[in-house]
Amino acid sequence: MTDINLWLYFLSELVGTGMLVLLGCGVVANVVLTRTKGFSGGFLMINWGWGLAVFAGVLVSAYSGAILNPAVGIGLLLAGKIDLAMFAVASAAELIGAILGAILVWASYRQHFDAEEDAAGKLAVFSTGPQIRSYGHNLITEIVGTFVLVFAIFAFADYGDIEVGTPGGLGPLTALPVALIVVSIGASLGGPTGYAINPARDLGPRIAHAILPIKGKGSSDWAYSWVPIVGPLVGGALAAAASPLLLNLA
Repeated sequence: MTDINLWLYFLSELVGTGMLVLLGCGVVANVVLTRTKGFSGGFLMINWGWGLAVFAGVLVSAYSGAILNPAVGIGLLLAGKIDLAMFAVASAAELIGAILGAILVWASYRQHFDAEEDAAGKLAVFSTGPQIRSYGHNLITEIVGTFVLVFAIFAFADYGDIEVGTPGGLGPLTALPVALIVVSIGASLGGPTGYAINPARDLGPRIAHAILPIKGKGSSDWAYSWVPIVGPLVGGALAAAASPLLLNLA
């Protein structure tokens, strides 16, 4: 992978993560903001919306291998699938793409943000937060959820469907199992923290929330912001360490 064009790699990750956040945060806006047609659609609607957002993000970022997540990137780095430069470029692109995607959500729902009185609901569109604030327990939840995601991605690769992290190595159907595992994580493990399982997905929109002129937006809750960064990175690293031991056992 040394001959990869890092600029195209950057653009691929930016576009893919932007699509992911646009559709993912978009479904949260549709469910949470009270004047929308999807209001009160429920947590399962959010789970499916995020899963399909991942599907779309993977489809449009085939060149880079559709990493779309620094937690996945750290796993690939530790597994020797990508090098440090590729990890850094991908992570930067993912963060910028997430900010841009969140801005597009705000632009699409701007009147609804203006009409919404609940500041916590507005923040929920952009970033995750715990139902019961306990940083240690919240961190464990994010580690476990992200471990499941990255471990499953390595497992998909072992079935021969994809070569994780290889530009051009993804076909359209390969996006489906990743999307479904995201739905499963949300439905099973998403209750305590809202399942960020992706540092860029949480930090990028949180930055957008902080800088956008959102009427009555309140705090961006920076005190919690480290949890959906550290937890997923640890979970991704643990999955990379466990995969050689627990996969391909035959």
